[in-house]
Amino acid sequence: MNRRIIVALIGAVLSGVASPSAAEPRPAPLTVFAAASLSDALQAVGKAYTARTGATVRFSFAASNLLARQIEAGARADLFVSADRQWMDHVARAGFLIPGSRRDLLRGRLALIAPADSRIRLSIAPNFPLARALGPSERLAMGDPAYVPAGLYAKAALTRLGVWQSVQGRLASADNVRVALSYVARHAAPLGIVYETDARAERGVKIIGIFPEASHPPITYPAAIVRGASSGARSFATYLNGPEAKAIFRRFGFRTF
Repeated sequence: MNRRIIVALIGAVLSGVASPSAAEPRPAPLTVFAAASLSDALQAVGKAYTARTGATVRFSFAASNLLARQIEAGARADLFVSADRQWMDHVARAGFLIPGSRRDLLRGRLALIAPADSRIRLSIAPNFPLARALGPSERLAMGDPAYVPAGLYAKAALTRLGVWQSVQGRLASADNVRVALSYVARHAAPLGIVYETDARAERGVKIIGIFPEASHPPITYPAAIVRGASSGARSFATYLNGPEAKAIFRRFGFRTF
């Protein structure tokens, strides 16, 4: 064989060996099911993770109960981040989580909100006049207290403060906390109860007050890896609990463990 041809062939083989990274596949995209109240913060965390690792993170945001039901029905997810422990417990009992992968990730607070231009003033305390502040016919926006975590927390707080009975028939119930937030921002409701972090993310509302933490169960966001997850799920779960992600979460108003 012509010597020049042999040299060229050897050079081609060596160049291929010298740059294996060119042939390495990109990491498979991760799919994260997460509570709607985490939309802004988790997207920021996902961008930071992609910049660091090259792995793409896709999010599906909705009420935790809806996401839990989707996982039960066989929806493909690598991680689940719930807005409360109850729905994470539900998925765990059904056998859809990898044992030992669950961690409490974040903590939050519950806020009473009004449209940004509202003149309503209230002090959250036992028996405070919430129904009177709504006026004769308006409704209180909040997550559906039958199953949405933010609504469950709100109902617990109002019950503990002795005002639930006065407003339970006057609710503008929402499928998730971000919908309840939009009701108030659009003046469809004069008052609403959402997470403090949601209120901070919406310029169309202002915070009237923060509910005492003793008035409701702790607002806790657990995260866990779903059975059948891709190999990169554990890496992202570790990142969520690391200093870089925690700094981002704190920037959005969450408290970290």
